[in-house]
Amino acid sequence: MKIRIGVVFGGRSSEHEVAVRSARTVIEHIDREKYTIVPVAIMKEGNWLSPAESAKWFPPELIGDFAEDIAKLGEGEIGLIGDTKFKGLARLEHDGSSRAKTIPFDVIFPVLHGTYGEDGTIQGLFEMAGIPYVGCGVLGSACGMDKVVMKTLFKDAGLPICKYTWFLRGDFEANANAVVKGVERTVGYPCFVKPANLGSSVGVSRAVDAMSLRKGISLAAEFDRKIIVEEALEMREIECAVLGNDEPEASRPGEYIIRDSSKAFLDYTEKYAGTGNNEFVVPAPVSLELEERIRKMAVTAFKAIDASGLARVDFFLQDDNGALLVNEINTMPGLTDASGYPKMWAGSGKPFREVIDRLVELAFERHEDRKRNKTSVA
Repeated sequence: MKIRIGVVFGGRSSEHEVAVRSARTVIEHIDREKYTIVPVAIMKEGNWLSPAESAKWFPPELIGDFAEDIAKLGEGEIGLIGDTKFKGLARLEHDGSSRAKTIPFDVIFPVLHGTYGEDGTIQGLFEMAGIPYVGCGVLGSACGMDKVVMKTLFKDAGLPICKYTWFLRGDFEANANAVVKGVERTVGYPCFVKPANLGSSVGVSRAVDAMSLRKGISLAAEFDRKIIVEEALEMREIECAVLGNDEPEASRPGEYIIRDSSKAFLDYTEKYAGTGNNEFVVPAPVSLELEERIRKMAVTAFKAIDASGLARVDFFLQDDNGALLVNEINTMPGLTDASGYPKMWAGSGKPFREVIDRLVELAFERHEDRKRNKTSVA
């Protein structure tokens, strides 16, 4: 019998479009002999669509093998979770009779990036429902999403990180001069200004003086109440994919090679619009000794935030002295055709179809392990 997997995608985040692209890649590469896909779209406004409505987000040829199963669910059936196997929350629709409609899933693949998807919120929903799901748990997701908490845990784990400071949007609105002076004193210029709880380079800018710093803070504050400012280093950016639960493994690292040297960093457009200005190379052109260091540090970072399932760890590398810093971890990295995570595993001899299989196995493994925890002292 096939495993019924609910691919939840989209979400209430500025990374909504990237999540849709990631979901398309997952559906495109999944083994159709093993799985039945039920797509569930979450709109930017927070509305959950029925599987039939959600399927319309993808080309008919992509969803074709699953069309019959999805059609059986009907246009009005929006049931999310709840059957005889997994007890818990369910979103139900009534058809005018006393019957409630639900869709039983074996496992959920939350292909969601950013807030309300990668930050532990929806993971908490699945935990309450008692259903297996792909990726990090509530704690790992929340810690991996908040760059300030993340860096604190990295520091405690003995991982080298860059200089940074952080403050709240309200701090800046109350006394902008004091915030700017604090950044100049602790980090200096040039620096990167970021929302503390977003990815895909959304809301990120480079500041070189007080004026551009104020402008960057105002931009970041549109996306998050917490802003982080990091020193801008003239270093290469290396990535490494991690897969596993208690005993994670790291892929061979990859690197974005930027052709236009005038670009200060890879922004959202450069990453996903296919401008041709960059190429992702696997393995990254580093020595085998350095590659091993990168892989070990990636696993350490993964464990530091109590991650599970998958994550991508980003590094800074300085060529002249071999200095290696951990920048951040992404607990639901981009899975699009332009994303590094699938490419790094492919370059390590593991096609994305096999990665998906492993992620589902890890979801069941983690769920079974969690069931061992007692919920009563009687």
